[in-house]
Amino acid sequence: MEEQAFRQAVEDHRDVVFRIALTYLRDRADADDVAQDVFLKLLKSDGNFESWEHLRGWLIRVTINECKSLFRKPWRRVEDIENLADSLSAAQDETKAVLSDVMRLPERFRIPIVLYYYLGFSTSEIAELLHVPAATVRTRLARGRSKLKFILEEGDREIQPNQAGLRVRPS
Repeated sequence: MEEQAFRQAVEDHRDVVFRIALTYLRDRADADDVAQDVFLKLLKSDGNFESWEHLRGWLIRVTINECKSLFRKPWRRVEDIENLADSLSAAQDETKAVLSDVMRLPERFRIPIVLYYYLGFSTSEIAELLHVPAATVRTRLARGRSKLKFILEEGDREIQPNQAGLRVRPS
């Protein structure tokens, strides 16, 4: 890949790559590492992308794959959810609180919600990225919104197991 094209790709897509990695990993340092690995793979690739959208999709797919492979590492750890909301640069305190609650959702609901509402992907694009049918994405969005609504209405930041069908990890 040409240096100028690579620099432009990094400039255009680094925020999306980092946000997706952070959504999956919940750890800023790991998200930085994954983003760096993704852009190294881009640099080593042949760079034959049909369009800006094709490049963006490729970067997101590689990011998701890198995050999943990182989960298999024995040293994997999870950052405090409150710190995660701060690191995503949410503009208002209310937005940070909602984002913090979104990050408490199980991955199957959290990832589609972040991709749809925070990064602006369509359900068909999300389906393509996650390798699931579009109907599954719509179902996960609906169920995620339902679980999030329960969390927000309860106003309880410490969700107990079995409430709203959520499973939580012990601290």
